[in-house]
Amino acid sequence: MLMNVAPAIVILGQNSVTVARKIITVLPGATLYGLADRTSGVDVSFTNFGETLRELFAQGTPLIGICAAGILIRTLAPVISDKRQEPPVLAVAEDGSAVVPLLGGLGGVNDLARRIAEALDVKPAITTTGDLRLGTTLLSPPPEYHLANPEDAKKFISDLLAGAKVKLEGTAAWLSHSKLPIDPQGDLTIQVTERLVAPTANCLVYHPATIAIAISDIIDDAVALVQQLLADASLEKASVAGIFAPITAAADPTIHAVASAFGVPARFFTPNQLENLLSQGYSPAQAIAIAATGTSPLSSSSPHIVIAIAPQPIDPNTIGQPRGRLAIIGTGPGGSQWMSPEVREILKSATDLVGYKTYLDLVGSLADGKQRHESDNREEEARAKMALDLAATGRYVAVVSSGDPGIYAMATAVFEVCDRYAKPEWDTIDIHVAPGISAMQAAAAAIGAPLGHDFCAISLSDILKPWSAIEQRIAAAAEADFVIAFYNPVSKERTWQLAEARNILLRHRTPDTPVVLARNLGRPGQAVKVITLDQLAPASADMRTIILVGSTKTRTIKRSDGNIWVYTPRRYTE
Repeated sequence: MLMNVAPAIVILGQNSVTVARKIITVLPGATLYGLADRTSGVDVSFTNFGETLRELFAQGTPLIGICAAGILIRTLAPVISDKRQEPPVLAVAEDGSAVVPLLGGLGGVNDLARRIAEALDVKPAITTTGDLRLGTTLLSPPPEYHLANPEDAKKFISDLLAGAKVKLEGTAAWLSHSKLPIDPQGDLTIQVTERLVAPTANCLVYHPATIAIAISDIIDDAVALVQQLLADASLEKASVAGIFAPITAAADPTIHAVASAFGVPARFFTPNQLENLLSQGYSPAQAIAIAATGTSPLSSSSPHIVIAIAPQPIDPNTIGQPRGRLAIIGTGPGGSQWMSPEVREILKSATDLVGYKTYLDLVGSLADGKQRHESDNREEEARAKMALDLAATGRYVAVVSSGDPGIYAMATAVFEVCDRYAKPEWDTIDIHVAPGISAMQAAAAAIGAPLGHDFCAISLSDILKPWSAIEQRIAAAAEADFVIAFYNPVSKERTWQLAEARNILLRHRTPDTPVVLARNLGRPGQAVKVITLDQLAPASADMRTIILVGSTKTRTIKRSDGNIWVYTPRRYTE
């Protein structure tokens, strides 16, 4: 059985990174955890191995430890209690020569071990008797099948291993192609059905995910109505594979509420995909059901909700499209240590990355396996349109900014394009903004606390707004005695603006006002220094520099090692 939760790969040394990366090729959603000070290039650094492992185990996260099996056993021993609830746990040798499933037999650990072993070109050390002799794990069926009575499985499997025969009612390739002793006259029974049945001790019942729920319009109490329709047809809700609807309903919470109630995905069809069926006289709900299953739907008391049963389990990932998702993320100023956990998770899940090449490169290994869509840094509107169009097709798109996406970055560009062009298909997209550490925050932290009191941010770029507006804001901020963060201070084409900003400030500030110049924050070549306002000149900065100009209250502290702290007091004294 494949897991619903992405696994964690835990390593204790840099030598294990190569094997870990091979495993990630077959488990692309996995998170790589590495011991701090002994590993680099990992997704998450930890300092306490035991606490980290036990916390992940308690959360139900599958664990792959590239270490000795004994370490995992001793570490998890205090929290092992219920084998029905425990996630898969495997030990993998540092050189990739051995894959040993330890825990999680009911959670698909043997299947996971086989996938990892195949990637490492070794044979997994599977020791489960039933798995070896029967060629399948009856307690852990494939994800498209649900075992209705797991409490009866232990004795059932014991009887099979003791020589009992089993008759198979219904069809399931994973059972018929196994080593099960199938006999039409067997005393034991395995029943594969989407119908409501009452299991018995000598019968295991598996419900295949063959039912499609088609919803063509939004109605009140949709969850209750679907449940009633299933009950009227004597169908088991565990066999529901997905909720299917027109793409125009992709943003409607009712559809997602039904999908959530049944723990299945929602998938959507475009008008073009339904056009042929509608032209044959089918109702919208019937057309959706047929498109999802290839079979005629059951009769229904509702014109807007119908049920269809496919001859084989349904894989919703191959039908229609999911609701498109667009995440506008900020990676921080540069260093991976400033990237938030939320942003990391988005980058791991996204299918497409859109952004300026320099910013996409900062993502590092989190971009592996993604479709990259690079563009010039000045093509923000075109980039936003491309991202929205991609998401409208059902993709999960991440628009990548450095710093915070809402501060002189791509979040505004996306919403501006949405507002200006208002394409109907964009209304179906789930849009989310994930914040990041801004350049001014990082610059302030590197030098002390210059933003400790009231401050503002001003971009010196006059490409998108006139210089007269910038000039007015600088003067107002200077007169109000704000600490000012200057973004985009100097470019190859713009040099005089910074000198003019300094001149305006000198009308309100003394020449010795502290100024922080922070360049390449979090990247190779990072430099943070303090000068005075009268020393500020175009040659002092470039587009990779953030400038913090102190207020009249901002102070400096010279330290014995020659470094300087800059801070702005929170308390104003007359």
